[in-house]
Amino acid sequence: MKLLGSNPWRGNGISRVLGALFYYSTGTGGRKSPPINSLYLRISQAGNPRVPIIRVLDQWLEEGRHVQQSELLIIIKQLRKYRRYSHALQISEWITDQRNHDLSPGDIAIRLDLISKVRGLEEAEKYFDTIPNTSRVYQVYGALLNCYAGNKSLDKAEATLQKMRELGLLKTSLSYNVMLSLYSRMGETEKLHFLLREMEEKGIEWDKFTFSIRLNAYAAISDIEGIERLLVKMEADPVITIDWNAYVAAANGYLKAGLHEKTFQMLKKAEQLVSSSARKVAYEILLTLYTAIHKKDEVYRIWNSYKNMEKFYNSGYLCMISSLLKLDDIDGAEKILEEWESGNKFFDIRVPNVMIAAYCKKGLFEKAEAYINRLIECGKETNSSTWGRLATGYHEHGQMEKAVETMKKAILASQPGWKLNRLTLAACLDYLKGKGEVEVAEEILKLLKNHSLFSAGIHERLLNYIHNENPDSGALHNMLADVQMEGDDRFLEGETQVNGPQV
Repeated sequence: MKLLGSNPWRGNGISRVLGALFYYSTGTGGRKSPPINSLYLRISQAGNPRVPIIRVLDQWLEEGRHVQQSELLIIIKQLRKYRRYSHALQISEWITDQRNHDLSPGDIAIRLDLISKVRGLEEAEKYFDTIPNTSRVYQVYGALLNCYAGNKSLDKAEATLQKMRELGLLKTSLSYNVMLSLYSRMGETEKLHFLLREMEEKGIEWDKFTFSIRLNAYAAISDIEGIERLLVKMEADPVITIDWNAYVAAANGYLKAGLHEKTFQMLKKAEQLVSSSARKVAYEILLTLYTAIHKKDEVYRIWNSYKNMEKFYNSGYLCMISSLLKLDDIDGAEKILEEWESGNKFFDIRVPNVMIAAYCKKGLFEKAEAYINRLIECGKETNSSTWGRLATGYHEHGQMEKAVETMKKAILASQPGWKLNRLTLAACLDYLKGKGEVEVAEEILKLLKNHSLFSAGIHERLLNYIHNENPDSGALHNMLADVQMEGDDRFLEGETQVNGPQV
């Protein structure tokens, strides 16, 4: 067993890591990072994905400068690294459409991946159909497989893997790992086992990704014997590099099985392998897991190590405050919140929101209201989740008049991606209908429609409900539950979806 190193043991990152392995072209040699004073610098500063990046390229050429295809391919790689997929795709298409350059199979694979991410799977399939058979090599089929896996298109992924078998392209573990990861995510345990047996029969050795997928699959179903058997095999293998994420995966399996002492042992092993570059992510995960097994002393110990890092991370404070609230240490959470308020350089409303939710859960509405008022007085911007959590608190503690007024504020502050608490909405509409305040209920429904929180059809159904002379709260709850079943996830409970990097 080798220790340290950088391993993708976290299940959520496996497909992303595997995908990257397919797409680095074999036709451009070793690609170095772009120089600081370069075209890349201009492109990196044009960060708005809605602004076409081609303008920057055209201006560069108008200034009499030259650009090499190899430089553009490096820029595409960097843009993909930072998830600027739209700009990366624009440059890839500019290379062929405006400069008439041919792409290597590896760069074709990159474009296929980018089209899937930017324009969807159907467009990626159309592009694949235009690729000449002579260019449909391992990387390109691997990219197509990864597109299907990323979209959980199981049948198409299996068909693509079968095509790769027939063409003799399955000679390493990479494509198997993509398929194994998909089976693991979709709970297809038997198919996962079958594919692992196929690898053994064909003499295809497991790599660190294969071990990772297998371990996470065991952990997902709390297969304790499987976890322990695989850990022994990994620790005895002189080739496999094992790091902290492997033991975290095992800890998750033990945790799901209620084996807290074994969970604790795995976390201790994980800690010993955390490298300096991985401390932020590792410490946040350890905070969460030590909280889950009610080890408050360990939570504070990890937190003290976290604070010793050079940078100030909002995500760490959010994690610590949430952990202490789960441990019912509201006084401790308030102290950490004070530290965050005095030290943060980038205000993140999620941090106050988690404390506001805790106050509301405990019925401490004076504290919640005072905190929100203080944020507003300090010029900090609240959001729909701030007011939504307060409205839910009022509802859960029977203060329906306040719940209705606060629900209006939540809707007015809503942004795309916010998911309204359907139970609170149902309670507000029920309350207004019961009091005969149909106009106020109509006002709420109009706000919801104007802010695109549900469709016109749902708006009409809810209007019919509030005008029905025979109130039936059960019908309303069933209606909103049906909305979810139909695929309208805008009525799920919770928080605005946050995209982009955390600070």
